[in-house]
Amino acid sequence: MSNPPLSLYIHIPWCVQKCPYCDFNSHAQKGVIPEKEYVAHLLDDLVTDAKSIGNREVTTIFIGGGTPSLFEPDSIAHLLNGVAERVALADDAEITMEANPGTIEAARFDGFVQAGVNRFSVGVQSFQPAHLKVLGRIHDDKQARFALGQAKQSGARSMNIDLMHGLPEQSLDNALQDLNDAIDQQPEHLSWYQLTIEPNTPFYSRPPELPDDDILWDIQNAGHARLQAAGYEQYEISGYSKPGYQCRHNLNYWRFGDYLGIGCGAHGKITDADSGTITRTVKVKHPRGYMTLGREYLDSAQVVESDDVAFEFFMNRFRLVEPCPKADFEAFTGTTLTYSQQTELNKAVEQGLLLESERHWQVTAQGRRYLNSLLGAFV
Repeated sequence: MSNPPLSLYIHIPWCVQKCPYCDFNSHAQKGVIPEKEYVAHLLDDLVTDAKSIGNREVTTIFIGGGTPSLFEPDSIAHLLNGVAERVALADDAEITMEANPGTIEAARFDGFVQAGVNRFSVGVQSFQPAHLKVLGRIHDDKQARFALGQAKQSGARSMNIDLMHGLPEQSLDNALQDLNDAIDQQPEHLSWYQLTIEPNTPFYSRPPELPDDDILWDIQNAGHARLQAAGYEQYEISGYSKPGYQCRHNLNYWRFGDYLGIGCGAHGKITDADSGTITRTVKVKHPRGYMTLGREYLDSAQVVESDDVAFEFFMNRFRLVEPCPKADFEAFTGTTLTYSQQTELNKAVEQGLLLESERHWQVTAQGRRYLNSLLGAFV
């Protein structure tokens, strides 16, 4: 069994304030963020994790949050320099950092690029003031456009805009106007995803009125057509890009690659090449606990049981538009398909959810629409 490609996820947990829809591990900023201390812990965390990867090369880095753009460029430079000193980093590594328009000053994007960042993911979510207010965003539409302009001028290889649809009381025209505004900014990549109500969020306890299923379907169809007409290719359920600008980090997730996860609540997945064992890790979630000297950063580590591997593999691979090589199943899971699993795949082909050739599987448009049903067969 060969090792899959390896990525690194770095979590920075602080935000100016918590958005009512957000179920990520993020914490409202209270006072001065201990940037220097936190970076030191991140690098110590990486040293521990690096023992499990030997001399494997890290091909992508994603700095997420929270709001990483709250950190000073010097802190990000120290972090990325420290990473390069502790693991083998590919010369052409994609290094993405999330940014919030409400936390960006004019010179910051330039500073982040000088620190080593070469891709930005800007959390706009909407260009309409009423929707931004409902979503609890700290920026307005003018700040969003300013931040996107700064990101474009920074010299980074590419920029992603995070944009939501299916917002409270959103119409088809509203959603398409947001999409048109995003396309006008000419990003290389667009993450265009539907708002969902998650447990343990203010929206869950006080649900807003969301568009009905018919409107949501119209938004998805019309938006997909608009993106295609503008030259964006869908490569993942919510991922669209200009040719050659797919997010390599996300592709590694969906292709069932490996990734280290450092920082508060960060998740990781590592495959042992000798045994084929896949281990998923979660780090201590709260910043205070994570930065306690002498405490382990690891909160839990769980070996993925062989019975669950097929579901996890297909759950990731079937998000992608590209064909899934059958050879990857055995190469990345260390197992072979059981009779019952092959039977379920055959049923999916008969139902029009899946296409199958001698060497590939590929989810159809119908399969992507009913992905939960498709994956349910492997639970």
